[in-house]
Amino acid sequence: MAKRNYAIVDIETTGGMFKRDKITEIAIVLHDGKKRIKQFSSLVNPERSIPPEITRITGITTEMVSEAPKFYEIAKEIVELLDGAIFVAHNVRFDYTFIKNEFRSLGYTFTKRQLCTVKLSRRAFPGLKSYSLGSLIREFGIEVDARHRALDDTLATVEVFEKILDSFDSPDALKLFINQGIKEAQLPKGITTDQLHELPEEPGVYYFINEHNRVVYIGKAKNIKQRVFQHFNKVSVKAAKLYQQVHEISFELTGNELIALLHEAHEIKTRQPEINKALRRTNFPYFMGFVVDEDGYNTVNILKTSNKNLEKAMKIYEYSSLKNARNHLIELISEFNLCQDKCRVRGLDYSVCACMGRCKTELPEIHNEKTEDLKNQLSAAFDKDFILIDEGREVNEKSIVLIEEGNYVGHGFINEDDVQYGIEELKEVVRETPFLPIYNRLIWNYLQNNNPTIIKLS
Repeated sequence: MAKRNYAIVDIETTGGMFKRDKITEIAIVLHDGKKRIKQFSSLVNPERSIPPEITRITGITTEMVSEAPKFYEIAKEIVELLDGAIFVAHNVRFDYTFIKNEFRSLGYTFTKRQLCTVKLSRRAFPGLKSYSLGSLIREFGIEVDARHRALDDTLATVEVFEKILDSFDSPDALKLFINQGIKEAQLPKGITTDQLHELPEEPGVYYFINEHNRVVYIGKAKNIKQRVFQHFNKVSVKAAKLYQQVHEISFELTGNELIALLHEAHEIKTRQPEINKALRRTNFPYFMGFVVDEDGYNTVNILKTSNKNLEKAMKIYEYSSLKNARNHLIELISEFNLCQDKCRVRGLDYSVCACMGRCKTELPEIHNEKTEDLKNQLSAAFDKDFILIDEGREVNEKSIVLIEEGNYVGHGFINEDDVQYGIEELKEVVRETPFLPIYNRLIWNYLQNNNPTIIKLS
């Protein structure tokens, strides 16, 4: 087995939120797989006060860290110590995320392979009641002077790690075990890489479920397996929530991206998953909105979705990309004879005005009447009724999406051989869904980039 160095790490912090809280103490023990070769520890000045409840747990006070080095003052030493080593910690995601975020604030990209001694212990010592560091300290009779201080907890973690390494007689078995541990370090405690590899590489909706069997997050994907792996490879607020809560993953295949989008929107609205709701997820990154200028004209703007822009503009349509938004506005300018000078989006050609020069004399009331007509047309979504036919969940299946009276009605699936029998047969497989405006937006955006079969009904 090739020689590997391991950096066993523990930190203390001002709290549990990596984007808000800061490190107050760090300890690192460098290990070559057989023995300890170096150690480092330091208090860290978080440049803020330490909450009393944290002081009660760790014993670290604001006064104790007031003269300690700030993180940037010890950052180089930490980088040099960790160079080439695998990052090891008990509940590694917590320590790694905090340290990575500290380096990010300094403009440095910190990336390490990781091992979690919680996960390793579960596999090496199955059947224990608990795998918290305190429980393992008691289980193995490890002597610790000061729990919840970085160096003492790091040294305890080192002893746990050494017991894990000693539990293997074969170097090959240990290598396989460590490699598997590196892969699983970023996964929630109830999830293994084997489970993720069993997920389908097909379009669908996936559900993250907590240990109380409650759905906490719903997502959609063209490739479910790839998307789920991506969730656990990120360092973000959402990834941290998922890491803490996900215990099980289930999915529902949809056959194509559009049905996945529609079903995801319906499931989120119906189930109100905690993490989706907490993140206030926006489905569309761009929108069309009216902003009244100083002369009283409704200017038609394509804006990035943000609280600031939503406050200044009246939203009338949403888009999945800037390209879709721009192309749609170009069509509307021509259709409604709008003045490009009053249509604000990067990339439009202002050299020829669709209003044929009337913008120089056109009163605000006339211009605004045209933009009101534009808004009314967009609110109807579709001016024709139709059935959209696309790929199904299986080889001989098709999906059906029904639009009537300008709005989405529902979707369903039908055997490919039965598509030929007529409109009524297609309608019969459609499961009606209580209407939400977002459905029309999803379908419109999908049609800009895809070419499903369309059967017009009127």
